[in-house]
Amino acid sequence: MAKIETVSTTPFQDQKPGTSGLRKKVPVFQQPHYAENFIQSIFDSLDGFAGKTLVLGGDGRYFNKEVAEKVIRIAAANGFGRVLVGKDALLSTPAASNVIRKNKAFGGIILSASHNPGGPDGDFGIKYNASNGGPAPEKITDVIFARTKTISAYKIMTGDTVDIGKLGTAKLGGMTVEVIDPVADYAQLMQTLFDFDAIAASFKAGFRMRFDAMHAITGPYATAILEGILGAPKGTVVNGTPLPDFGGHHPDPNLVYCKDLYDLLMSKEAPDLGAASDGDGDRNLIIGRNRFVTPSDSLALLAANARLVPAYKDGLAGIARSMPTSAAADRVAEKLGIKCYETPTGWKFFGNLLDAGLATICGEESSGTGSNHVREKDGVWAVLFWLNILARRKESVEAIVDKHWRDYGRNYYSRHDYEAVDSAAANGLMANLRDSIRKFPGTHGIKAMDDFAYDDPVDKSTTTGQGIRILFDNGGRIVYRLSGTGTEGATLRVYIEHYEADPAKLHIETQTALAPLITLSHSLADIDGRTGRSQPTVIT
Repeated sequence: MAKIETVSTTPFQDQKPGTSGLRKKVPVFQQPHYAENFIQSIFDSLDGFAGKTLVLGGDGRYFNKEVAEKVIRIAAANGFGRVLVGKDALLSTPAASNVIRKNKAFGGIILSASHNPGGPDGDFGIKYNASNGGPAPEKITDVIFARTKTISAYKIMTGDTVDIGKLGTAKLGGMTVEVIDPVADYAQLMQTLFDFDAIAASFKAGFRMRFDAMHAITGPYATAILEGILGAPKGTVVNGTPLPDFGGHHPDPNLVYCKDLYDLLMSKEAPDLGAASDGDGDRNLIIGRNRFVTPSDSLALLAANARLVPAYKDGLAGIARSMPTSAAADRVAEKLGIKCYETPTGWKFFGNLLDAGLATICGEESSGTGSNHVREKDGVWAVLFWLNILARRKESVEAIVDKHWRDYGRNYYSRHDYEAVDSAAANGLMANLRDSIRKFPGTHGIKAMDDFAYDDPVDKSTTTGQGIRILFDNGGRIVYRLSGTGTEGATLRVYIEHYEADPAKLHIETQTALAPLITLSHSLADIDGRTGRSQPTVIT
């Protein structure tokens, strides 16, 4: 028999949510009361949810089902009326956003550490999404963090069991638990956005692709949509079964962790398109035969071709990109006569723009693109968008990209990640750059330098300290930023960008084209001296 128990606890001082919730190593979350404290702190920070609906799901990583059960029991004890949970506690992040919006839920909890590794010694995460389907804004996460530092007890429903591996409805105390198909609502939404008939005809005519689900959450989605509804050949989706440790791999869709896919697309046996998505399904990788498409270029190309897609046939209200993302989308927006908003990193900053109707398509250089159909970035959506464009234009990815560069110029762009850097050293490097804001302009062709701040045009809030921007006279940029999504040390991200309009210089190898700026990025910040690193961990 179910009953509510109140469990005494003491605060943990390290439960500050980052840009996408609280992320820690699995053993940290396995500490007694650790997950319960954070879940209760979320609910303690919210008002008006009695009797309302909570959406719940995760990417299937290690410890996912155990924490999902804790969420259900704590939600029941705190007075929620219903929990909608994906079967086996699975829901991609964009699918969870859709379920929240479709069911007008109060909010949702997503269990994921996104593109970070999984397994017993890997990463885990808990994120709260608001009623618009998007990540909680800082005004909520700040309250949650404050509560974690004072919490003294949590409430949990004990007794009774709910089988979340079986579709259907059950009761836990006075709360209804409804186990739903993780894919169905999302697949239905995609069919309202894209020209599935054109894409299916393309596959029937011999178009071929490979989708690497990286043993993460998008396997079931891609299999159902690509192979099931659209008729792509069986085997189009590889690594399609979600595994708790992602098959021992790092579920980050970049050229390091998807090297096999890249090598295939550069070979004589290449299909027409290669694509991948990450741990929780919100990121994407797009590679055409002989042509990798950078996330920044992909955003620009989707925006430039949006009218080919049924959902966007009437045009875009605006485009939004994170500050570190290249300015390629800005050039498309200028030609379309719409605004391109430059925001801090973190999808939550796009939510206000989408809700207010100021932007339709948004993107980040970290392989995330999305639109107003949900309030998260969406990996499978981006792949379907590309398939729609390819089906309508009947050209290769390479041809489409080359024509775009001829029309708009090319933003040579690369991100250099220095992972697991000593936190004190990384913070010292950033502090030194801030001290140089007035010193560097006028040297090395530097036009301006600042510590990026954002004034939200919707809620009028101001967000500061978002990264150091160095702007050059010729349109180039170097950006330095510390990432908030890792769990170990600090990740220094350095973004290097050079704009080229000369048609004769559009096909230089990226690192070669950026070499002078790369060298300068090291010397201006004294990366080698301050971090002990002469080379980045990952180059994208």
